[in-house]
Amino acid sequence: MDYISIEKMKWRSRRSILELDLFFERFINEGKFAKMNEVQLDYYQQLLEFEDGDLLQLFQGKVRLADPLFQTLIDEIAQVDFYKESTMTDVKENKVETQNQRVVKVDFGNGQTAEYPVYKATLGQDVVDFGAFGKSGFWSYDPAFLATAACESKITYIDGDKGQLFYRGYPIEQLAEHSSHLEGAYALLNGELPTKAQKEEFETAIRYHTMVHDQFLSFFKGFRRDSHPMAMLAGAVSAMAAFYPEAFDFKNAEHRKIAIIRLIAKMPTIVAMCYRYGQGLPFMYPRNDLDYSSNFLYMMFATPCEPYVPNPVIAKAFDRILLLHADHEQNASTSTVRLAGSSGTHPFAAIAAGVSCLWGPAHGGANEAVLKMLNEIGDESRVDAFMQGVKDKKYRLMGFGHRVYKNMDPRASIMRKTCYEVLDILGKHDDPLFKLAMKLEKIALEDSYFIEKKLYPNVDFYSGIIQRAIGIPTEMFTAIFALARTVGWLAQWQEMIEDPDLKIGRPRQLYTGYAARDYVAVADRK
Repeated sequence: MDYISIEKMKWRSRRSILELDLFFERFINEGKFAKMNEVQLDYYQQLLEFEDGDLLQLFQGKVRLADPLFQTLIDEIAQVDFYKESTMTDVKENKVETQNQRVVKVDFGNGQTAEYPVYKATLGQDVVDFGAFGKSGFWSYDPAFLATAACESKITYIDGDKGQLFYRGYPIEQLAEHSSHLEGAYALLNGELPTKAQKEEFETAIRYHTMVHDQFLSFFKGFRRDSHPMAMLAGAVSAMAAFYPEAFDFKNAEHRKIAIIRLIAKMPTIVAMCYRYGQGLPFMYPRNDLDYSSNFLYMMFATPCEPYVPNPVIAKAFDRILLLHADHEQNASTSTVRLAGSSGTHPFAAIAAGVSCLWGPAHGGANEAVLKMLNEIGDESRVDAFMQGVKDKKYRLMGFGHRVYKNMDPRASIMRKTCYEVLDILGKHDDPLFKLAMKLEKIALEDSYFIEKKLYPNVDFYSGIIQRAIGIPTEMFTAIFALARTVGWLAQWQEMIEDPDLKIGRPRQLYTGYAARDYVAVADRK
């Protein structure tokens, strides 16, 4: 068994009772675990399923098992003397564990040192495993997780310096040119692009599950007509669990598959309902003869009074918006979904948590901020003065530059081309707001100040313009973002649930409040 596998098993063996934690840790550190055969390994895995109280009784010899081989393993673990004084550096190293394995050595300044293993990434920065750091008597401190890898993932990779974005290793430029949102969704969920048969099966499953329960109409009537779409969306997604009351077991692969299909299929319907309810328009039922994006546009803009045929150029542009926003590594909302999902909660509840996080203006409101900025500038003639104000740090330039991408956002060049295609087909190049936006873009791409600071137009700049052009109101932009990101959230949630090392998330803190103090009666307080 290699070093990383043993370190992962250490993590899986952690218990809430300190004595149990020490029994397992010392057993593994003494090298006994690495020498176990397949039968013993199977027994060990079964042992980890026991409740802590039952395990403690077994290790203390108060209870014995009927299976002699199983009991022998328990006896071996129970023989470990965990009361023996030990430091992190006096454990005998196993040659299998340390072969070709880098470590980081930490000196705590009190005579105590410790070594932590380094795991190699396929792409990007390697990580140091500080899983056992707490045993040093310290916690690591990293507000906002700016230098902390909270999970291992095989789904999405970003290289901000090079301006690269990969879904399962596929460059986003190739997917945008040749693929579709649902095909990309399949890859994110399953690791590979689908075969023709798999693609047809997946798309058919989505197409025939777009309807929502008829009682959803009554559910929406509980909202005010002027409710923010994200408030309605978060409530509706969470409420979906109430419309499917059958027992959900997150460990059951079939249950997970059904939940994933339902969410991807029904999210466009619910988002469209949020829009139409706010407009006082009747809900339009989904159509099984339309593709994913065309169906959404139909539910958004059709009326019962006359036929509606989605424009294929607009539908393709919208599909690209969905694909390009489908996943983006471990951002705030994705991390929220993972943390909520780690408790074993219903995936509808975990996704609703992601929706709520995305609502924050620092996360999902970026393209909405672009339109607000354009409206505040107001006229093309004021662009030069505004851009000078940006240089003088009077104004913030929204939709340019990116926290992650220190080069051109790879999605932006794709959306730029798509944006011009949409403006052409709709004849809106002379629209005052779009002329204003194009002048902003021209200055940012040609002015040395913006080039040196790498303030290139990002995907939010162009997607905001596209959505405005096709008639989606600004307050719906973040709901559209949630629709796109649902597949990424689900892929990340599924990967976490299927990880054998899954544990509920439990961040630590640096406590700087009061030390213990006595209660004071209200009459004696000053």
